[in-house]
Formats: sequence, structure tokens, C-alpha cells
Amino acid sequence: MEILDRYIDQLLEKSSPQAPVWNIEKIKQGEKPSWNYIDGCMIKAVLELYHIKKDPEYLKFADRFIDYFVREDGSIASYDPKEYNLDNINAGKTLFDLYELTGKEKYRRAIETVYSQLKSQPRTSTGNFWHKKIYPNQIWLDGLYMSQPFYMQYELTYNDGKNCQDSYQQFLNVYRLMRDLRNGLYYHAYDDSRQSFWCDKVTGLSGNFWLRALGWYAMALIDTLEIMPASMASEKKELSRIYRELIDSMLPYQDDETGMWYQVVNRGGIAPNYLETSGSAIFAYAIMKSVRLRLLEPSYFAFGKKAFDGICEKYLSEKDGELQLGGICLVAGLGNKEMREGTFDYYMREPVVQNDAKGVAPLVLAYVEILFAGQQKP
Repeated sequence: MEILDRYIDQLLEKSSPQAPVWNIEKIKQGEKPSWNYIDGCMIKAVLELYHIKKDPEYLKFADRFIDYFVREDGSIASYDPKEYNLDNINAGKTLFDLYELTGKEKYRRAIETVYSQLKSQPRTSTGNFWHKKIYPNQIWLDGLYMSQPFYMQYELTYNDGKNCQDSYQQFLNVYRLMRDLRNGLYYHAYDDSRQSFWCDKVTGLSGNFWLRALGWYAMALIDTLEIMPASMASEKKELSRIYRELIDSMLPYQDDETGMWYQVVNRGGIAPNYLETSGSAIFAYAIMKSVRLRLLEPSYFAFGKKAFDGICEKYLSEKDGELQLGGICLVAGLGNKEMREGTFDYYMREPVVQNDAKGVAPLVLAYVEILFAGQQKP
């Protein structure tokens, strides 16, 4: 995968904390750098590359990037925990690794800053974190990935596991509330109050199965399962069952030719639905990783590898010496504005871009899993 190595190096060479080339949202909005989940995804992927390749340049880059935002007292530039936005937890995952690798005490203090948000994050009647303060009473699949692996890791590392059951129960609630029993897929979001214009007034659910949201949820499960301790064996078994059900529900929708999935998963034959990079890369990563962790049988690896290969063949291209990864949905959500109503047409309206970290980072993580597989003896 020499081409992917070149692509990663190209992105890193052109990026700095002040101007990461993979944060297309910031570039389009002309905004200043900030603590955000998009950069968090990319730096987490860079750290995973460091662990597998042992190239100190990857660690230097990740350290320099996060160091830019973290102050000596552990406060984080541009981050206010009291915004209660679960997206802002995601970049905090990098702090555990960086603290262990660099020994910088400010990273340890910053972990506490991020955790302070979760301690007082508003909750639904079921006990789940609100996705954001500005979206009261709402659970989004995205939020499970943004917050739960950090939450579980903090509890196990610094709090004697006291709230691990809370994290586990939040997953169970999502399984109970947001999964469609007919096809095993999960709706993008749920409004506990049934007040949002986009939700079904009986179920509280949004109307469609968005690929990347399902991917965030799959990653939330696999990354949380990875760190759960032996003392939670029964809980781990149950989350493993839920995870397997999710993957088995996704496989019938995998495109035969490319191995990818469609932007709206179950409506692949309807124009202008398209094969989408970020969600497909997330599932490639999750499936291959879960084989490595022995949560799925080895035969599943081929499904993840097929998605990875399909993305590279369809959307990774080179022009004038510059590599580009296309087919990435820039953003999608269920908002307060009528333009984000969660219909099929809405998911088709959102921009499709190149080189955004929401597609690049999971492809890098999937690449890491291929490297892991190559290291294993037959």
C-alpha cells in the first residue's frame, strides 16, 4: 500500500494545528483552528499508525498538534466543557496515549478537563447523555463514538471502574430504543421528548439509516469492547452479541462489486444515492479489528478488506502528483433548522468532498488493521 503511505505523508506535510488540510468544514467556513472531533479522528489515526509502524515522526506530529491546544493547567484552547457537546469529547481520546508516551503532565490535567464535561452532561430520561446542549433530550449514534470509549477508558484508568456500568447501560438503551427489529439497522437519532420536527411522534426516531452514523456506532462498540476488563465478562459478551448482530445486519447491504455501502444504507437502488467513503471505511476498520480481537470469526475479515480495497480503487486517485480521497459526505445531522429534516433527500443534499478526515481517518485505521494482519503468523 505504498500509495496510501504517500497519501498520508502528503496530508501530514501540508498540515499544522493552525491549518489542517483534512478539516474541510473549517476550511469552507473560514474558521480559526479549534478543539474538534474531526481533528481528533485524524490524530487518533496517526497515533495508531505510530504504534504499528514505530515511526517517531507520527508521534511527533500528533504530540505537536494536540500540544498546540492544551495549556499547562490542563485547560484546552477553544474548548468549553459547559457547551455540553459530545463531539468535543472525541479529541480527548488522544490524551491518554500522549500522556503515556510523552509524560507531559498537562495532558493528564487535560483528561480531567474533558472528563468534567461528562460528569455534568445533561441526560435523557433513560440516563443517556444528550448529544449536545443545543439538542436537548436527543441521542445520536454519533455521540456513542464521540464519548463512550473515552468514558470507559477514564473510568478504568483513573476512577476504579466506578461508572463502567453507566457506559454499558447507555449502549443497551440505544439497542433497545434505536434499532429497527425488521432489518437490524439503527436510526440516526432519537428524541426522548418527541418534540423535534424530524422525529416520529410515537417512537421518537428519525426517519433513515445513515451509513456514517451506523459506522460511528460500530466503532463505539468495538473500541469500547477493546478496553473492557475481564471483570465485565458478561457485559462484554452482551455488547459482543449486539455488535455481531449489527455487522450481520449490514452485510446484506454491502455492494457486491466494490464492497462499499450506500449513504442511506437500505436504499442503494434509488438515485441519487451513492457509495460513501467514510462510513464504508469505518466498517472496514471495525470488521477487521473485531477479527483481530477475536470478536468475529476470521472469515469476516474478507468483508472488511473488500470494503477497504473498493474504496481505494473507486475513490483514491492521483492528479498532477497529488493524491485525493473522494466520495466523503461532509456532514449530516438532525438540526433545529428545517433544512436538516432527516429525509432521504436531506442525506442526498449534503456536500460530497475530498480529503476530509471523516473519510481519511477511518481508512487509515483500516490500513492499520491490514498491517496488523500482515504481522500475524499463519
